[in-house]
Amino acid sequence: MFNYLEPPNAYYEFERIYSAEQWHKKQKWIADYLREYQPDIIGFQEVFSTESLKELVTAQGYNYFAVVDQPEVIDDFIYRRPVVAIASRYPIVEVDAVRPNADLAQTLGLSSDFSFSRKIIRATVAVPHLGNCDCYVVHFKSKRSMIDLDEQDKSRTPEQAIIDSLKAQVAGSWGSTIQRGSEATLLMIEMIERRETTGQPMVLMGDFNNSLTDGVLSHLLTNTLRFVSHIDRDAYLAKYCLNDAWDLLQLALAKEVNEADEPNAANTKLAVGRAEKVPRTPTHYFANTSSVLDYILLSCEFDASYHDSLYQVSNYDTYDRHLINPIFARDGESTDHGIVLVTLTLRS
Repeated sequence: MFNYLEPPNAYYEFERIYSAEQWHKKQKWIADYLREYQPDIIGFQEVFSTESLKELVTAQGYNYFAVVDQPEVIDDFIYRRPVVAIASRYPIVEVDAVRPNADLAQTLGLSSDFSFSRKIIRATVAVPHLGNCDCYVVHFKSKRSMIDLDEQDKSRTPEQAIIDSLKAQVAGSWGSTIQRGSEATLLMIEMIERRETTGQPMVLMGDFNNSLTDGVLSHLLTNTLRFVSHIDRDAYLAKYCLNDAWDLLQLALAKEVNEADEPNAANTKLAVGRAEKVPRTPTHYFANTSSVLDYILLSCEFDASYHDSLYQVSNYDTYDRHLINPIFARDGESTDHGIVLVTLTLRS
């Protein structure tokens, strides 16, 4: 949402206040997206004005809305620590904040009072044909350094200032990485335990502030186990694993090709190769680099290759017009991330 805060309140600093025109433009941009793409369930990040957002989405047909936290307010009107939210066209039958396991946190070398940098929502949504589905909305710790230097300290020489900045960046960035990876780990453990208890399908969506491929968060997609019999692994493991919706789309496309052209192995291999090479659209741009930071992960009920799946991923769209071809009158108060939209189709 990129600082969704109703004026005359300010975000982070006293001069950061939207004008009435800017606020109207920001709300219109969100409403226009919802009207055009019609998502049934949507997760939000960087929400300051929760009641305002609830009113906006209700007007667009989302009768169910939930948050599990409120932003911090300092100096009466300056807000910081925005929260996540969820809106749904389907009934939200249960809502709770995910709480990390204190004993496990200590085992991992963390403090017993470890907490998520932003509270994580678990909303149980009654999805047609599927029943209750646990939807998790996250905004993992950013890559910004956890260590802030006193920029007003004039006692340091220019060289000392550079040295201190370097040390703060190296240590502070690593601290953020530890926090982000720990958040993902402790969340995944809670999701597995919840799945064991309820058997309900799982959806994890949000801003991960990290690529899933660089190792820090790759354990969210763990699907193999060492030193476990293949019989037990194949019978039980898939039920507790998450899958990247993008990968599930490629699998679904490949499966359709195989079923349509089973006798012709050469053509099948060529078609599958084409599906695998479709480029994935980045969701974030910084300087001259781009990356995928926003994800939707799904349990096996949405995997076309899983024998008991009810849905399959039939489309994957990243809305990025406001990032690569912005028009100020339309996109001037939009967001700094692309919006990931996954279409799930009931299997016949």
